[in-house]
Amino acid sequence: MKLVSLSINPVPSGATVSEFDGYDGLKLRYALWEPTRGPVRGTVCIVQGRGEFIEKYFEVIADLRRRGFAVATFDLRGQGGSERLLSNPRKGHVLAFTEYDRDLAIFIDEIVKPALPQPLIGLGHSLGGNILLRNAQDEASPFARMVLMAPMIAIHENMLGVSPGIARAYANIACLFGFAGTYVRGGGDEPDDFKDFETNRLTSDHVRWSRNKAIIEAAPELATGSPTVGWLRAALRSTAMLLRPEYPKYVCVPMILFAAGADKVVSTQAIEDFAVDLKFGAHILMPGSRHEILQETDAVRQRFWAAFDAYMGITTASPEKA
Repeated sequence: MKLVSLSINPVPSGATVSEFDGYDGLKLRYALWEPTRGPVRGTVCIVQGRGEFIEKYFEVIADLRRRGFAVATFDLRGQGGSERLLSNPRKGHVLAFTEYDRDLAIFIDEIVKPALPQPLIGLGHSLGGNILLRNAQDEASPFARMVLMAPMIAIHENMLGVSPGIARAYANIACLFGFAGTYVRGGGDEPDDFKDFETNRLTSDHVRWSRNKAIIEAAPELATGSPTVGWLRAALRSTAMLLRPEYPKYVCVPMILFAAGADKVVSTQAIEDFAVDLKFGAHILMPGSRHEILQETDAVRQRFWAAFDAYMGITTASPEKA
């Protein structure tokens, strides 16, 4: 297991890189870092979005370490440097989000807790935000706080192409007839948002978009294409659970949610509605931001880090510039 280093995206120093066994023995790649500055504030566990990989977060990891946080992250099953589930390695596939839940629990208990300082902070993007929200109703959750960026509480209709009800029926029927492992309608091996900058849904920052594309070009084995029908069915089941009116009322982990104002991947309205009913939470709208807030322009990122620092009680001036 190794990390891919490019001149425009070098590996942050001091990384511990290895693999652990997921709940079913699947090999999952992970990386750990100690903070580069004191005081030590705990450990941020980054839970990635669909199709992402550790290398995409090098800039974020450096930002966190300068703030006194250790960092832990792993590539979710079926993506990045982790083992794939189907013969076509580009297919993003699971049958149920409980698979992610069980992998995360093993990672925290067997890898993170023995090696890195408490408290644990969950930092989740998109799919990662969904996974953390599934964890947040558990009174035994290992996380003291959560920071969620464009969490996948509901999938944007722009992504589905049809209403959620029709998408749900399509996924259920296709899986019933044995097509769980096939790509969703219109899907394929190539990551859509790296074909053309002008039409990408992830970021309006050309430099960071080009950097992430360069990583995939240098290490195509990290790339994931479209989701499978099985993944879509699992995602719609998980979002339906989060969308139950009572769900946010029983979330017991304090959290802050960031919604991207120009998001075409997940529903910004669903994030805002969810946050209103939280007992221990708040949300911030990031105007003009596309889906990947921490891959956005410097102006968007600075707003995010200012809010993050205030939430974490960090008063050191401009750590991201140090």
